[in-house]
Amino acid sequence: MGVRVGVLIWAGESWSSAVEVWRRAEEWGFSHAWVYDHVEWRGVRPWFDAYAVLAAAAAVTSRIGLGPLVTTPNFRHPVPAAHALKTVHDISGGRLTVGLGAGSDVDDLGVLGAAPPDSRERAKRFAEWVELLELAFGEQPVSCRGRTWSTTRTLVGGPRPPFAIAAGGPRGMRIVARHAQTWVTLGNRYNRAGTAESAVRRQLALLDEACVEIGRDPGELDRLLLSGVTDERPLASVQAFDDYAGRYEALGITDIVVHWPVPGGRFAADLRVLEQIARNPDRSK
Repeated sequence: MGVRVGVLIWAGESWSSAVEVWRRAEEWGFSHAWVYDHVEWRGVRPWFDAYAVLAAAAAVTSRIGLGPLVTTPNFRHPVPAAHALKTVHDISGGRLTVGLGAGSDVDDLGVLGAAPPDSRERAKRFAEWVELLELAFGEQPVSCRGRTWSTTRTLVGGPRPPFAIAAGGPRGMRIVARHAQTWVTLGNRYNRAGTAESAVRRQLALLDEACVEIGRDPGELDRLLLSGVTDERPLASVQAFDDYAGRYEALGITDIVVHWPVPGGRFAADLRVLEQIARNPDRSK
């Protein structure tokens, strides 16, 4: 197999408990490790700050790729986010990839006291957010006043870490084509019609169209699938994962991220299966 395999590590535990999980993820051979970026996740409290967790993880690892999956405009302004991400990128020696997304209609919306935006407004906010985030990493001071995000003579500077942008529709795919090095999909989590594979196939067609529209080669983009959020269960066994990875690799997926097991519920799995998946050298480039 040619897919790279990553792991999503939870930010609901104190660092004293989580540090060994991050070390183990690198030791086992995962290509990259990620953390959800939330104030709270599905009511889980406490939820530790993703950027601080990534900085700590960068300090205790040396090879594994790191990143938030995903940062959203729900509670972060793009300018201080850029400063924090630049810092983590530096601490990690350039191993950071910034996962970005518009955010869902749950988790963190309204946490700062504002009325939660609808889906159309979230999409507009996100497009502007990504634009300013990228500008902040430029070599010249940035001043701009947008519909939602503004700044005056900001200079974060580079190098800019690569962006991995989550999208499922035409508008989001245009943002991916313009700004991302990696496209992120959750399969058919938000559209239950059809199978997850058919959803990814449709999304890939939209991604190709968006790239062609601006003259970009779609082959330049990596394609990352976050597993475990649909009805598929790739961690049921090593064989189940092999089948899952093979089907999605055939569609063009280059990276698959699995969740570190949590006893009980959707994310329950055998740690021995996770270890075997990570340690198999034929599964990652």
